Amino acid sequence: MKQNINRRSFLKNTALAGAALSLPARVRAAAEGSNSDIRIAVVGFHGRGQSHISAYSNMKGVRLVALCDVDSSVLEKGVKQLQQKNIEAKPFRDIRKLLDSGEVDAISIATPNHWHSLAAIWGIQAGKDVYVEKPVSHNVWEGRQLVKATDKYQRIVQMGVQSRSAKGLADVIGWMKTEPLGKLQYVRGLCYKRRASIGLVSGDQQVPDTIDYDLWSGPAPLVPPHRNDPKYGIIHYDWHWIWNYGNGDLGNQGIHQMDIARRFTGEAALSPKIISVGGRLGYKDDGETPNSMFLVHDYEKAPLIFEVRGLPQKKGVEIMDKYRGASVGVVAQYEHGYVVAPDYSNAAVYDNDDKLVRKYGNPPGLKDVVESNPIPESEKANKGDGKFSDKEESHFANFISCVRSRKSADLNAKIIDGHISSGLCHTANISYRLGKTATPDELREKFKGNKEALDSLERLATHLKANDVDINVDKLTLGEFLKMDPTTERFIDNPAADKMLTREYRAPYVVPEKV
Repeated sequence: MKQNINRRSFLKNTALAGAALSLPARVRAAAEGSNSDIRIAVVGFHGRGQSHISAYSNMKGVRLVALCDVDSSVLEKGVKQLQQKNIEAKPFRDIRKLLDSGEVDAISIATPNHWHSLAAIWGIQAGKDVYVEKPVSHNVWEGRQLVKATDKYQRIVQMGVQSRSAKGLADVIGWMKTEPLGKLQYVRGLCYKRRASIGLVSGDQQVPDTIDYDLWSGPAPLVPPHRNDPKYGIIHYDWHWIWNYGNGDLGNQGIHQMDIARRFTGEAALSPKIISVGGRLGYKDDGETPNSMFLVHDYEKAPLIFEVRGLPQKKGVEIMDKYRGASVGVVAQYEHGYVVAPDYSNAAVYDNDDKLVRKYGNPPGLKDVVESNPIPESEKANKGDGKFSDKEESHFANFISCVRSRKSADLNAKIIDGHISSGLCHTANISYRLGKTATPDELREKFKGNKEALDSLERLATHLKANDVDINVDKLTLGEFLKMDPTTERFIDNPAADKMLTREYRAPYVVPEKV
């Protein structure tokens, strides 16, 4: 890990001795009750950032004043699209110049994962409030550094897991804390999302002239891209499946369900024991991360199990498997029943005879039978359709409300929660990356006595067989069993795993050791 570096150019004339001194003038005014608009910039918007632009463009009391993207073609197109809506957004390719401009009060980050923590920390150090997409980090150490920076400079920092603003989920999780179905037995998160092959190239690919590849690579090694997806091209999106930049579908889609699953467990730290099993199976391509995976975070109270599947229900179809009615969701099993949360904002509670007990919101695709125990009107969740876009607006609005009030306690998705939930993805990936291939019998022996892990293993084997994958031939990787001290966020007696808690940062894109 690199040592602490000099302050960036945008810090030269900024007093950071205290949080009050670091407040931009317009945000200070907002904190004192002014009605001034919050000036915001979206950083990275070829994909997910479009939702940020849409939310802020239509939000009262907010002015979208700048866009930042390392791809000049994306940047130019974004500025022109806003001009058609009579919104003048200044273009920036380099986030450092954006932060140095003094023209924004807050930034909203939707870059690739490997930039999330560094961009957020730089923003915080420059006196900005920050909305940062999931996962909030590319590795555990930098996520903790982001938490430290947030605390030190007292900025408003929201993580982009929108389910944190969904009333239905909050209501069901709150009710389950009263143990109406007895104690929690386990939670199983699901990310069954179709991921086709990204193709196989014979050599390094030429970066498009419109992209500043040094900036795009940022903290990661400056190496030529080695992928060329027919749909996404050489650079965009498929970075999710390359370890230098992404965290696989566990850290892409799965982080949403990981966070929801952790809320059911009530755990506020990384798990003490971790093991994962998986592989990239069903095709040979340039991707590195597993498309088939299950993992166990062995908390003392109840295990958190997670499953990733990128292959379809069976070869030749596009539909995905379901587990208790959900493909992308969370199932929490209790002594006398279970909860299914099949999306970001809805949930249904069943007894162990599969009889509906309560329904929160309008959960799609689940049993719709007469409720035996209707929710009192005083407890009812909103009856919206649960669409992602509907509740996202409230999540972005919650961030802006807290920017104005300066009350970080009112944030729905605090950065410490983003760090823990992201970290659970990272530690499971570390287990996988340190693992070795194993036969089915070796896997069964490893999980002997662990009913839920064996269930995940056998269902995964059946799923792979339906996709013409024989795990006797194309063996799964048995991840290394890891023990962690959740207080220090270091592994116990495992230097190789500890090394993977961070990365070698490439100057000048270095996450500072002292924020």
